[in-house]
Amino acid sequence: MLTLQQIKTNPAEVVERLAVKGFDGKEPINRVLALDEQRRQLQLDNDNKAARLNRIATSIGALMKQGKRDEAEEAKKEVAALKEEQRAIADRLAETEQAQHDLLVTIPNLPCAMVPKGTSAADNVVEKTGGPMPDLPEDALPHWDLAKKYNLIDFDLGVKITGAGFPVYVGKGARLQRALIQFFLDQADEAGYTEIEPPYVVNEDSAYGTGQLPDKEAQMYHCELDNLYLIPTAEVPVTNIYRDVIIPEDALPKKNCAYSACFRREAGSYGKDVRGLNRLHQFDKVEIVRIERPEDSYAALEEMKDHVQGLLEKLGLPWHILRLCGGDMSFTSAITFDFEVWSAAQKRWLEVSSVSNFETYQANRLKCRYRGADKKTRLCHTLNGSALALPRIVAALLENNQTPEGIVVPECLRKYTGFDIIN
Repeated sequence: MLTLQQIKTNPAEVVERLAVKGFDGKEPINRVLALDEQRRQLQLDNDNKAARLNRIATSIGALMKQGKRDEAEEAKKEVAALKEEQRAIADRLAETEQAQHDLLVTIPNLPCAMVPKGTSAADNVVEKTGGPMPDLPEDALPHWDLAKKYNLIDFDLGVKITGAGFPVYVGKGARLQRALIQFFLDQADEAGYTEIEPPYVVNEDSAYGTGQLPDKEAQMYHCELDNLYLIPTAEVPVTNIYRDVIIPEDALPKKNCAYSACFRREAGSYGKDVRGLNRLHQFDKVEIVRIERPEDSYAALEEMKDHVQGLLEKLGLPWHILRLCGGDMSFTSAITFDFEVWSAAQKRWLEVSSVSNFETYQANRLKCRYRGADKKTRLCHTLNGSALALPRIVAALLENNQTPEGIVVPECLRKYTGFDIIN
């Protein structure tokens, strides 16, 4: 969440920047400032009463020594009254601080200056394009037909076992999945990321820390009996490793990667966009997470973008990078770059990665800080990205690499699959 210092330094600028995300921040920002003024007045009142209480309490002993018992008794009554007033102030102070906190968590992160204005995906900016565009015949098959033809993925069996959006990978389809996961993890290892094998369920504190709560609870699977949430991405458990942690400055950056299954309800999804692997309730993904000093985070963001681009180039997929406009960004992000690959048979771009810098927004919720050489603690910047999400990568690989002889496996995956072609 935003810090009070961010809001108090220039509230008009905060409101202006929030408008880039389509969020009307004038009323909530004014309310936050009003609650802060109320909090400060209550604290001042409490401090004044505490000082008076100390003075009176100190005088009681002297009055007793002077034999002024009646005055001492009156002083004791005033001390008792002041303590009662302090308790009432403490209750009001706690209520004010809670109201302020509850309001702050409803305000999205500020988009950075590089975020373009816009209200939807149509306003995103294409930053960069690369990769060879496949030249397929008009009768090229979409991935769901290829999966059936070569017995790679059984969508109907997934419906039988669980429901729509839970495919079953079979034979070479399962092997291709495993190959991609290992390839992505090996590439992350070479780039200096330490692998984490995280839990697939998290508690409320973890979901709150990375911003899934209270913003995205409708998109998460909730285990009500234990009040645990299935993770929508490994970002959640991995970033929460650093919740309530003060990191020595010389131990930064922290670079982690993790493979996990991801679970998303995707409520309201329908139509052609959910066909086959396009949108699933359970899917596999390798995530990269970084904890950085604020002055280093944007250089780290560029490194992460280069890493994802390198993966797509090695897979031989056509790709482009989008800089998301304010209206298409997540609640918690300061800036996001989406990577999309071209699906030759569907003739459309498919998102396969989002790389984001959250600046201090997540760190403030997580209380993730670092201690500098001056012994002061400061909030870290947190970043994460998909490197990569598998379903649409698999869809593009199947479609773009189809030939009359079968589906050609990219060279970088062959040592993992053990075969060069699917036929």
